[in-house]
Amino acid sequence: MNLLRRLLLDSGYVLSAAFLAVPAFSLVVTGLAAGVATFVVAGLGLAILVGTAYVARGFATVERIRLRSMLEVSAPQPAYLRAEQGAGRIRAFLTPLRDVQTWLDVLWCLVGFVTGIFAFAVTVGWWALTLGGLTYWFWQRYITFDSESKGLAEILGFGEGRTPESLLNLAIGVVALFTLPVVVRMVAALHGGVARVMLCSRVELLGRMGRIEASRESAHRAEAHSLRRLERDIHDGPQQRLIRLGMDLGRAKRQLADDPATAAATLDSAVAQTREAVEELRALSRGIAPPLLVDRGLAAALRDMASGQEIPVDVVVEAPEDLPLPAQTAAYFVVAEALTNIARHSRAARAQVGVHALDGRLVITIDDDGRGGARVTTGRGLDGLRERLAGVDGTLTVSSPDGGPTRLRAEVALG
Repeated sequence: MNLLRRLLLDSGYVLSAAFLAVPAFSLVVTGLAAGVATFVVAGLGLAILVGTAYVARGFATVERIRLRSMLEVSAPQPAYLRAEQGAGRIRAFLTPLRDVQTWLDVLWCLVGFVTGIFAFAVTVGWWALTLGGLTYWFWQRYITFDSESKGLAEILGFGEGRTPESLLNLAIGVVALFTLPVVVRMVAALHGGVARVMLCSRVELLGRMGRIEASRESAHRAEAHSLRRLERDIHDGPQQRLIRLGMDLGRAKRQLADDPATAAATLDSAVAQTREAVEELRALSRGIAPPLLVDRGLAAALRDMASGQEIPVDVVVEAPEDLPLPAQTAAYFVVAEALTNIARHSRAARAQVGVHALDGRLVITIDDDGRGGARVTTGRGLDGLRERLAGVDGTLTVSSPDGGPTRLRAEVALG
């Protein structure tokens, strides 16, 4: 059924191409010729060229709609050049002539005529060969045969008369029927491919450049956010504990001669402060790619991180060992942020981390059985993580209904 649907869509696309290509070619060629011929007449030639440009845009827009609806391929509509704010009337009127995509539309109206007519002729011929061959046995009775008439079967040496002729045409029709989907698909792909290159490739390239620029800005924002958070966490955590540690050691030094018992208690407090400072520094280091990630790979780094959690964390890594370092680093930060959030907010009893390579992307999932309610909120940890992933062409989705469970899923491009 899908094959029949594809055949009908391809045939409709190709057969309708001629009804679009012929008027597009005629009007654009006429407009270009008239515009160039009257160019010396002040304003007239330019006005005709501008009108021709808008005509080409209209036909190009219709073709993009046909590509999306009939060939079912991506065909984005470009943002045509617009006159700058404050531009004069003449400059604004001539804006279409300064637009690269408009001239590509004009060129497509000329080239598309050639590919469209060729595809139309091949498709009509193949359909005629198929239907004519399969039904020849029925309508051959209306063909007059005489002693001087020679059919194709007789010319090829298969015999004389209606029966050999009917069998030969039936065989041709069967062969044409089986090859019809391939032939129509090829000519549709030829005409559609030319159209996509000329009408859509530039806008796709500009869109890709825009996404790269946006990813770069997201990466910069994520790094800046991470640095600010790291500074704040160091200031509020280990730094304060180290200051207190220094004060406790100084107090213990003064107390040692006069009150050894109190000095011992102060030293015990200092030792506790040291342990807590070390734990906080260890927690903060999870936000920085550890040497273990570079030396032994992502799986070892994640298992080492999981072993330091307060709750059991199962780690399953099914990915090549030679992953690109940016992808490994992004995956490490995703897991680190997720486990930090689980420890702080989820009240979970267990968590699971999964890393899989799938269709050119690295998929990271973190599940926990906590109370749920996790949200991507501007300025919070998950928002910064989403920014970081955007910098490496990655995505982040969070499923965390109230009451749990919570699943965080991130994807990172490997290419």
